[in-house]
Amino acid sequence: MVALSVFFPCYNEQQNVARTVENALMVLEKLNADFEIIIVNDGSTDGTGPIADDIAGRENRVKVVHHPRNLGYGAALQSGFKTASKKFVFYTDGDGQFDINEMPPLLPLMEQYDIVSCYRLNRRDSIIRKINAWCWTKLVCLLFGLRLRDIDCAFKLYKREIFNHIEMSSTGALIDAEILARAANRGFRITQIGVHHYPRTAGAQTGAKFRVILRAFRELFELRRRIRKAH
Repeated sequence: MVALSVFFPCYNEQQNVARTVENALMVLEKLNADFEIIIVNDGSTDGTGPIADDIAGRENRVKVVHHPRNLGYGAALQSGFKTASKKFVFYTDGDGQFDINEMPPLLPLMEQYDIVSCYRLNRRDSIIRKINAWCWTKLVCLLFGLRLRDIDCAFKLYKREIFNHIEMSSTGALIDAEILARAANRGFRITQIGVHHYPRTAGAQTGAKFRVILRAFRELFELRRRIRKAH
């Protein structure tokens, strides 16, 4: 039986979180897995927190982690990874832009690999976001010797043991790049596969703010310096 932690970082996702968790429960029950679901409420100011608590109150396989204020995407992912207790850890965003039915086919890949880092097929975002993401992925791959198509795709599966061996310091948008770069530097094996991407049906995206992007670039070069220094 596969042992699997699934978590969702959420910030102001009151219109999406219940549906996202319900879909996950259906998929995981079909898998006959030993599973837990973790909702990371990153200081939401809407009804995300109470909705998450209500779900956890009715379903003992659901846990909720609350941040007292919005700490950032990286902090939300860190909380998810640190709370996860099962052999494998999967995360996707709580906005419903991915179909968790595409997660089970990733599990057999874990016999050969330590990380499955997916990429978005027919990405349903604005042309500006697509261009920014392409440039970011190319830069990260160039700096760290990676060969990946979509660094920040929020549909990834990990062996939990990885996080016993790597540091996570980013609390912002750099987090995916940091984990992948540090894991590759430690010799962990990474593969990739395409998954479908769907338009957001409710709520608002928050990751494309200029100050968020600027901070990520600044931290990226600092990360490169730290990894090189560690050698």
